[in-house]
Amino acid sequence: MNTKFEKMKNQKRQQGAALVVGLMLLVVITILAVSGMNTATTELAMARNNQTYENAFQAAETGLENALSQGRFNTAIAVIVAPPVGPHEVVSATIDFEDSTLVPDRAFSLGAGSGIAAYHFIATSTAEYRQSGAVTDRNASAVHTQAFYVVGPESSSL
Repeated sequence: MNTKFEKMKNQKRQQGAALVVGLMLLVVITILAVSGMNTATTELAMARNNQTYENAFQAAETGLENALSQGRFNTAIAVIVAPPVGPHEVVSATIDFEDSTLVPDRAFSLGAGSGIAAYHFIATSTAEYRQSGAVTDRNASAVHTQAFYVVGPESSSL
């Protein structure tokens, strides 16, 4: 009889151990699931921020192209252009005069100019992308700069 009683006692102990092991496995699986969700949420935020930066960059590129296509180049003052781009973008483009250089004549002798000068400009476009119209952590801004020159008659202003 004694052995039968000990056998039942051992079975009860084993059933309790199985419960503890099962609970520990559930805790480990829960921790892994929460960690996976945090990683996925972080990756989603990174992708969203990258997308808003790309939108801001494309808006800055569009603002620069619009400013250059208008052909408003002035050597005396900076030209500011605010082209309409989209409902979420705020774009501003500025064209600044940098310098003018003489274009050499056919003999390539500088200073004995042909009456033609190269007027050097720098165009800078700044864009902000706002998803909800307000300032949030999901907004982005970009600046795009391009240098160019215009060839024209040598004079004090273009």
